[in-house]
Amino acid sequence: MKETFAPPPGALAAKVRTLAPSMTRSMQRVAETVAHDPAGCAALTVTGLAELTGTSEATVVRTARLLGYPGYRDLRLALAGLAAHQQSGRAPALTTDIAVDDPLADVVAKLAYDEQQTLADTAAALDTGQLAAAVTALAGARRTDVYGIGASGLVAQDLVQKLLRIGLIAHAHSDPHLAVTNAVQLRAGDVAVAVTHSGSTGDVIEPLRVAFERGATTVAVTGRPDGAVAQYADHVLTTSTARESELRPAAMSSRTGQLLVVDCLFVGVAQRTYDAAGPALSASYEALAHRHGGRRGRS
Repeated sequence: MKETFAPPPGALAAKVRTLAPSMTRSMQRVAETVAHDPAGCAALTVTGLAELTGTSEATVVRTARLLGYPGYRDLRLALAGLAAHQQSGRAPALTTDIAVDDPLADVVAKLAYDEQQTLADTAAALDTGQLAAAVTALAGARRTDVYGIGASGLVAQDLVQKLLRIGLIAHAHSDPHLAVTNAVQLRAGDVAVAVTHSGSTGDVIEPLRVAFERGATTVAVTGRPDGAVAQYADHVLTTSTARESELRPAAMSSRTGQLLVVDCLFVGVAQRTYDAAGPALSASYEALAHRHGGRRGRS
């Protein structure tokens, strides 16, 4: 039987934000209640929390398990820890909804806060075991294909650019036809990475499915670990499901978390392949230095 490890208390709010869209409404009520009032809920029995949220004891237990806790007792311990952390004097959270008439100074402050929260949530929810497995696959890959559309396509290009700089063979595909055409050529020993915040982008899922069926190792970077993309992914790297607004759509909200995951992948691969990656990075820097006002050639 696989051993279950409860996430740390600080990860609870991040887990709720990430998993809430995939929960039933009754489970959402439980999750949002414990995240909003950890101190009050920590004092409740499973029956008391069920009554408070208008749900059942079974729903409370299922919610606790979905959030990563073996049982309700473990969730209560995490709530107590989170409550103690909140009572230690931390400043209250900034409201990040941006209004049309907000001064630019407020816009900067709100966006900066939201970006920081997205990074923290993504880091808290990221499964380092899955990350390590993806790093191992990328470090040893004959070739890596990365799929993404729109804003996720820009993230895909960023990952490929980084891999190329350390001497690895990588391609980014935003054209769905070209992506499938290339996926057909993949085989065991290759890696395919799909970047999709929604987890349901057909133009990204289709080439990943083809790569999966061809025997390539597949990785999904997504805000919805329960999305359709996960069924074709050997490794799922979850990003924060950030809060959206009219002036901050999903394309903005998701990019920050995706770029953090890309940087984690890149640094992990560079560490694993440092004997080759180090000289490759130096060579690319030297080759481009004159374009940035630096010296050409060796010192």
